[in-house]
Amino acid sequence: MRRFLILLPLAPLVLGLAGAATMPDGRPTPTGLPVPRWLSLKSDEVRARAGPGLDHRILWEYRAARLPVQVVAETREWRKICDPDGAVAWVHRSVVSSRRSAFNPAMRPVDLHARPDSETRVVARLSARALIAMDDCEDGWCRVAAGRLKGWIPQDAVWGAAEPALCDALAPVGPPGTPRR
Repeated sequence: MRRFLILLPLAPLVLGLAGAATMPDGRPTPTGLPVPRWLSLKSDEVRARAGPGLDHRILWEYRAARLPVQVVAETREWRKICDPDGAVAWVHRSVVSSRRSAFNPAMRPVDLHARPDSETRVVARLSARALIAMDDCEDGWCRVAAGRLKGWIPQDAVWGAAEPALCDALAPVGPPGTPRR
């Protein structure tokens, strides 16, 4: 009886923490982490599948290590991701990393500034369709780095930094525009 009385006051705290991270349909996330969230691909050979399991067919293979992807749903072992082109697929948790990166989806370079202000000196340009390591974002700007080069880039100029979900968790797997079944 004493154990029950000791654990009872902790129950609301534990239940409150478990319910903090939910999937778009309201269910708690298996990892306890928020969905949507940003991750990046660990290697340049990541198989995208039609469903969460090895028995689901391979749709394509990503060949871009550090590509930022947005997790829109998850199981304990699998992550449903959306890529910069809007394609949706399932990948195993072992092939994604919490290291942040940013991708310039535009067909033109984006300026990196010395400080988070468009009036400051341009220290470099991120080429079209290029990747760069990203630390954090604040007030609409993201701190990025490539080797010894460090700078700030507008948050809305890159894929991998937006606050709201960019992809629909209920979207069918496949390239953008894949019809729902």
